[in-house]
Amino acid sequence: MVKEHHYHTNLRWTGNRGEGTSSYKAYDRDHVLSVANKPELPASSDPSFRGNPERYNPEELLVASLSSCHMLWYLHFCSVNGVVVVEYEDAAEGLMEEKADGSGKFLSVTLHPIVTVTSEAMAEKARSLHHEANKFCFIANSVNFPVHHEPTIVSSEAG
Repeated sequence: MVKEHHYHTNLRWTGNRGEGTSSYKAYDRDHVLSVANKPELPASSDPSFRGNPERYNPEELLVASLSSCHMLWYLHFCSVNGVVVVEYEDAAEGLMEEKADGSGKFLSVTLHPIVTVTSEAMAEKARSLHHEANKFCFIANSVNFPVHHEPTIVSSEAG
């Protein structure tokens, strides 16, 4: 049986300086993303595309979504496989190409999770579960570019 899940977001452009889109330089790319009963997320385009560097851009949010989805599946698989994770950090990187006409696409995303487990004996299993997490991540299964993983596994055991 297949289940469907529906997601609803709202977007409101806040970049009208009074002239609308009368010219390419006449408007800001600022906008606000929101979901019912959650804090608003200030967004813009990448600064390379006249965006506000103090706001999140769609490219960052895509990379962050992949990182977050992977972590959530990874923690699940660790919990059901006896791998006790006590810390998890990721410095994810996305590579996007822009063509001469201004169009572009992501070529890849690489996750760099640093996972701390409670025992060195868990390290090999902890490393292998990244593959499982990638197979189940909803976001990774929805993109048309590879999502790579370069994990570092650390043990919190003294010694």
